[in-house]
Amino acid sequence: MVGSGALPAFAEDATQPDKNSDATRDVVGDKQADGADSAPFNWDWLVARMKARADAPYQDDQGTLPDMVAALDYDKHRRIRFKPDHARWRDSNRNFELQAFYPGWLFDKPVHLFEVVDGKLHPMAFQADDFEYREPLDAEAFEKVDLPGVAGFRLHYPLNHSDYRDELVSFLGSSYFRVLGRGNVYGLSARGLAVDTAAGTAEEFPRFTRFYIQRPEQGARDIRLFAELESERVVGVYAFTITPGVETVVDVQAAIFLRDAVSRLGLAPLSSMYLFGENDHTGFDDFRPEVHDSDGLVILRASGERVWRPLTNPGELQLSVFSEDNPGGFGLLQRDRSPDHYLDTEACYERRPSVWIEPVGAWGKGSVFLAEIPSKEEVHDNVVAFWMPEDGLEAGSEHWLHYRMLWAMEVEGDVPVARVIRTRTGRGGTGSSDEDPDFRKFLVDFAGEPFAGLGEDAAMEVKLHADNGKIKHQILNKLPGKDVWRLIVDIRRKDTDKPIELNAALFLDEKRLTETWTYQWGQAV
Repeated sequence: MVGSGALPAFAEDATQPDKNSDATRDVVGDKQADGADSAPFNWDWLVARMKARADAPYQDDQGTLPDMVAALDYDKHRRIRFKPDHARWRDSNRNFELQAFYPGWLFDKPVHLFEVVDGKLHPMAFQADDFEYREPLDAEAFEKVDLPGVAGFRLHYPLNHSDYRDELVSFLGSSYFRVLGRGNVYGLSARGLAVDTAAGTAEEFPRFTRFYIQRPEQGARDIRLFAELESERVVGVYAFTITPGVETVVDVQAAIFLRDAVSRLGLAPLSSMYLFGENDHTGFDDFRPEVHDSDGLVILRASGERVWRPLTNPGELQLSVFSEDNPGGFGLLQRDRSPDHYLDTEACYERRPSVWIEPVGAWGKGSVFLAEIPSKEEVHDNVVAFWMPEDGLEAGSEHWLHYRMLWAMEVEGDVPVARVIRTRTGRGGTGSSDEDPDFRKFLVDFAGEPFAGLGEDAAMEVKLHADNGKIKHQILNKLPGKDVWRLIVDIRRKDTDKPIELNAALFLDEKRLTETWTYQWGQAV
């Protein structure tokens, strides 16, 4: 069981509800979820409702789409837009407003929204008239369609300007959601849950099927909502508290119940795109130096050690598993913020958010799991990172967890060690050496406050390890006039059929001055 902490409003008690309570009896009869005249809405009620569903076989009872909606393709679906002047709460002097996404195309399962007012549920019904239908669509035909639900929704808030409500967060597709901090543009995504990702079997995609959104008070600086999640083998309950700002904070509480066994359970999953960057531009004839939503994975270990793993676009599926016991956090980051390193004024990769996952309470033993999937196009999210618990994969298992997400340009804060600011790779040896796919050079630059005042004669020690690799040459230098130390190593692969796992850190008088740089050298894309 993953640890839990204090819950947001409507979720005061993370324990299993009393089976004799009124909430449980109502849930078993399924009397509440579809009407306004219900018992008071609360966390206990929602947990009991979904535990009852977990004890029964999976049943997709969310409804089906009308034929003409189900038949929409990408081009036609994108011609349908929500009318901004129909946004919920728009004219009530509230900071937040809500707009819905039209169903169809990939979004073929209706999602149902409910507004929570004074502890009571009120269905948020959306009609055809809430949307505009642009040519070549027949607007009159679509305006006659009864919608059984929507594809998802987005929340707007005056994030960047006090007189304009910017898009803040969107929930769209399976259990995916994306969030913005001030100055960000959309980049990587989060998910409620990942099931059997890169496990050698078909991945299962649980869906958020219902959302319960608390009507925000006038002047409110945060918003609370709840979600039901379900698929063939898992059932979940989620509570989100979203607080916008320079760092947009999302407090997440979840209870997850397994109907059946899974081989891999991904908690707090993140999905991102990495096409190429400074360490592996090979194979892309592109004017841009770098194309990625994130450039590295960071892990904060219980010991205080920080690990930095630059992302790659491998030639074949690449998996990295970092065993941890009660980690302090992990995240996918976009550290490189220089526009000149991307040269893409449309995509603005330098403004994509970093996301940090911070456990609240003890998560116990498990692993931070990183999957890197080969990709030739920047439209694919080919990087996945999540927490994988050591136990609790069998049928009947329960996982209760609480974590905080930070979405922002900068999520690391004051780091007490020097960070990796650059990783570059190339063929090993000198520039005139023959091409050898099993001989490679790595350059790593470390920079930070711990180096202040240190001269080039400082007795800096490199602790470098290469699993399945032989270190042929190694040099460490301080860059003139900068608090930057550069490590350059040449490494030859031992077993040509296996990847090389590398890690390095710098020490002075046995004191760690840097985070740990790690790298998996597999096949080039």
